[in-house]
Amino acid sequence: MSASTQIEEVEYPKSFETGQARFVDDLHLEGMLHLKIVRSAYARARLVKVEGKDAITGKEFKANLSAVGEGAWGGPVPIPYPALASEYVSYVGQPLAAVLGKDQYSAEDLIESVQVDYEPLKPLIDPEDAFGFEPIHPGMKSNIATRIELGQDFESKAPIVLEEELANRRISPNPMEPRGLVAHYDGSKLTVWASTQSVHTWKEGLLGVTKLPRDSFRVIQMDTGGAFGTKSGLYPEYAIACYASMKTKRPVKWIETRSEDLVATSQGRGARGRIKVYANREGHVSGVKADILVDNGAFIAGLGAFAPRWIGMQITGPYMISNVYVSGAAVLTNKVPLGPYRGAGRPEAAFLYERMMDLVADELNIDPVEVRLRNISSKSTTSPLGIKLEAYEPFLRSAVKELRYYERKTKAGKSKGIGFSCFILLSAVQPGESSRIMISEGKVKVWMGTINGGQDHAVIAQTVVGEELGIPSYLITLQRGDTSQLDQGVGTWGSRSALIGGVALAEACAKLKEKAKEELGPDFTPEDLLKHNFDVTVFHRNNDSVITFGTNLAEATVDRETGMARISECVAYYDCGRVLNPYMAESQTIGGTAQAIGQVLYEEAKYSKEDGQIITGTIDDAGVPSASLIPNVQVMLADHPSSERVKGVGEGSATGMPPALVRALENAIGKGFGTTPLRPEEIFKKINSM
Repeated sequence: MSASTQIEEVEYPKSFETGQARFVDDLHLEGMLHLKIVRSAYARARLVKVEGKDAITGKEFKANLSAVGEGAWGGPVPIPYPALASEYVSYVGQPLAAVLGKDQYSAEDLIESVQVDYEPLKPLIDPEDAFGFEPIHPGMKSNIATRIELGQDFESKAPIVLEEELANRRISPNPMEPRGLVAHYDGSKLTVWASTQSVHTWKEGLLGVTKLPRDSFRVIQMDTGGAFGTKSGLYPEYAIACYASMKTKRPVKWIETRSEDLVATSQGRGARGRIKVYANREGHVSGVKADILVDNGAFIAGLGAFAPRWIGMQITGPYMISNVYVSGAAVLTNKVPLGPYRGAGRPEAAFLYERMMDLVADELNIDPVEVRLRNISSKSTTSPLGIKLEAYEPFLRSAVKELRYYERKTKAGKSKGIGFSCFILLSAVQPGESSRIMISEGKVKVWMGTINGGQDHAVIAQTVVGEELGIPSYLITLQRGDTSQLDQGVGTWGSRSALIGGVALAEACAKLKEKAKEELGPDFTPEDLLKHNFDVTVFHRNNDSVITFGTNLAEATVDRETGMARISECVAYYDCGRVLNPYMAESQTIGGTAQAIGQVLYEEAKYSKEDGQIITGTIDDAGVPSASLIPNVQVMLADHPSSERVKGVGEGSATGMPPALVRALENAIGKGFGTTPLRPEEIFKKINSM
């Protein structure tokens, strides 16, 4: 069967529940080869030899996923990220050769035919060591990827000054479906079928590697079984698969195994913050200073270099704090590059500003909710670092009531720990988004630049287009992401799909109605639209910020004899504007809560400091919680939202729930914590500490 026939057969959406979805690994093309990657066994080493019959090596395929870092103390210098390492390897799992087989088993066998000789070098694993460690990349003068300063340094005579070090260790995002693609070059055009969050990001990145003309490259999204940020950008394996197909003129499939996912897919979190809080004896916080250190990994390929600035600018959260100074750096280490993981900097920031409020509450023996109420605004305001906020106080007072915080706290007594947190969710609306609407043969087809990865974008399309054009939802179908059908777009991440994707759809509807007025007259009906052909495409540009308000409450118990913690209940109360799909808003919140529990209690991507080997080499080691460890999650959406505008919700619980969970554990044992995850041995040690 030809590739072109396969393209037409891949329809969207299909039912996941009934097994009709089609993932990348379900795609089988005539003459297809299977790609396997030979990966580095060392965290840092010089490559002495990489040889293998018919193997693709870095000497043959010299493409770079280039980025820049900082020199000694300023001045950008290149840090080439080779698709295939040829001189040095910089993390365990880095690709250094590739082999092709007629099936995945023969390809796996061919890995053994590749000979690799290493000269091991001492790896840099702890980001705290990065400043005094020799540069891990030749040509660099330091291990600093980027450094930042935000706000103005200040002096304070505040009577209360508190300091704390807080950290979220690295996590493997672990989507249910690992990464994968099929690439087919027919001699003139390269088509890629992908498990992705953005067909357009893939196209732009791979165009730079393959050097093909724009009209000779097409990316199509297959059904995507989760991503959480890991499938948004470019990886070495994608470039290698495209090169292999261009070389052989045959389709090439690469499907990541779970063990590969744990060593070679970008990880999340990996941020430490040292904070100093200034407050008066009534609990009003007047200033905060923070120093943020981000474990960037070996190459600048995802979130890492941007993370210190992104985390730092959110350091005040929803609170009125007049004096702010943030310094920070992202440093290179011999680990897989840091990437976005659900929330992507927002959870790291919320962990800092919420723990900050709890520190003040503990110091002054004031209820934590009362401290928060004393530090929020009853009117619109702008933070010293430029975040524009609507009045948070009305929402928070409503949340305290709806969550029954004081009642729960009294009822729990000493048998349970209660944790409460606030957060703001800044959705990634810039620079905007694209959409296309086509009416033909009495039906409506919709393409969105934000593409579906389990969030049920079809409901967004049917709701917005149905309301704007008056056409029944059963006649409206959402098409899969495809760069040949929608040439320009951004993607799905940062809680942006409904709000910016929906706005783009509304704009396309408005454009279509204008065309209809010109062709059919001002009094056209939905029935008139369906009898004619229309095709409109828009790119809605947006530079405004859209912020969701949220609060979370958690209840926890701890077995003091073993340190085993149990989360008994989690409750979320969110103001996310107009809700297009309440079921999905609830589902997204429950899923994010499960990931928050994993981050706080179980999950970590742990490396040996001596040799850089990843210790958490299986999904069980990585700590992904089972369904039995997830408690009842109650989701409440504000009855009277602050805006009729749609707002983001997908990353809300992953952002706001971790500090509530940590606080619940603290209250359960009467001791403080500053780092996630909190495994039983760490909780037990804290219980028995003086």
